[in-house]
Amino acid sequence: MTTEDKIRKQLADNPIILYMKGIPSDPQCGFSGKTVGILNASAIPFAFVNVLEAPFIREKLPKLSKWPTFPQLFVKGELVGGCDIVEAMDSDGSLLPLLKSAIVDDQKQAVDTHVIAHAEVEQLIKIGFPDATVLIEGEGCNLSITVISQKFQALPLVKKQQGVMAVLTEALASGRLHAVTLKTYTPEEWGNLHKTSVPGLLQIQL
Repeated sequence: MTTEDKIRKQLADNPIILYMKGIPSDPQCGFSGKTVGILNASAIPFAFVNVLEAPFIREKLPKLSKWPTFPQLFVKGELVGGCDIVEAMDSDGSLLPLLKSAIVDDQKQAVDTHVIAHAEVEQLIKIGFPDATVLIEGEGCNLSITVISQKFQALPLVKKQQGVMAVLTEALASGRLHAVTLKTYTPEEWGNLHKTSVPGLLQIQL
């Protein structure tokens, strides 16, 4: 990995990152110390890189950011600026909303990447019901799932629903599924769906 690749990865992985001289508990220049003080006062966590211990980053970053001095504060991958700009934004009240938005966006992204995929839901259901036809509608963690299986034959509705929910227990417990609307049918019931009214709907909110 080149130095530029490493920097870009650091920016991508950390919603708020400060390239500074020293470390937050022991800044090695007054400007870095002042910037750290402002960030600490916001009570919002941030990552940092001590450029004194990373000479290649210290040399390369100013060329990428087009900012010649340190510290350099980045939020959501974009350069905010050095100490003077951070201090000015703190004074006019624009810094804190920017920092908060970065954390909120990062949390949303984490949730999005944690959401279970339709294909995985289908695979989980087929562990317990290998013959099943699984129809899934909806997005993210709120899904409407229809399961058609011969294994439901002669089972009461509650047993059908419990059987499917059992294979989804882990996904529900982890929060990857928040709400599921579940319909269960035998092939015969599914075939007759438009001819007769077939009860089979259970709304589960977690």
